Amino acid sequence: MKGLNAGPAAIVAAAILALMLGGRERAFAASAYPSMAPIADYRVASQADEVALARSAAPASISDDAEVLTLGDHGYETAVAGKNGFVCIVERGWGADLGDAEFWNPKIRGPICFNPASARSVLPTYLERTKWVLAGASDAELLARTKAAIAAGRIRPPDVGAMCYMMSKDGYLGDAAGGHWHPHLMFFLPHDAGGRAAWGANLAGSPAIGGDVGLDPAEVYFVLVAKWSDGTPASMGM
Repeated sequence: MKGLNAGPAAIVAAAILALMLGGRERAFAASAYPSMAPIADYRVASQADEVALARSAAPASISDDAEVLTLGDHGYETAVAGKNGFVCIVERGWGADLGDAEFWNPKIRGPICFNPASARSVLPTYLERTKWVLAGASDAELLARTKAAIAAGRIRPPDVGAMCYMMSKDGYLGDAAGGHWHPHLMFFLPHDAGGRAAWGANLAGSPAIGGDVGLDPAEVYFVLVAKWSDGTPASMGM
């Protein structure tokens, strides 16, 4: 995350950005999580608990009417039908960059609520990768399949207006993130949308953090907000 201020912010920003559906190609790093753990380690105690955690990504005024997907044996399944076009899920570590040190971290629980535009154009990438993971694809196969999907246009630029809510204080976004990190909104743009300069991202004092996510035809920007989804105040310190 070149251009960010002091070390801890740069590390955390990179960790959060890496959670989002992407994969720049790099060597699979030496890691405390070198391979997939037993699938049971990635599960939430019950479907009801996973639904509640997914909904905690956004204020109830949004998430109460959202579709909720939960992790099944072969991929994500609809647990609750939605009414407003939003889709809430709990991401696992394999939503991170291919090669990220926490890619297989079984502790990661990332509650996210996608708006209709990102549910159409961003979420499908993660859902497809989840199917590959649960079918036993290797690290190398995940990379090859991602490249092939991009080349075939199955992974495409995000739709105009694509964004999501990540405002849960009950998630775990990674060891490097220190747990739930900060409540924030995320915005997805195609590579030709002006980049960091258009957002003033990663500059001193700017609340906007982000950039491209490598292989994927997208850039991701996130902005911290002052409250968790339940309305309680959050520390804005970095």
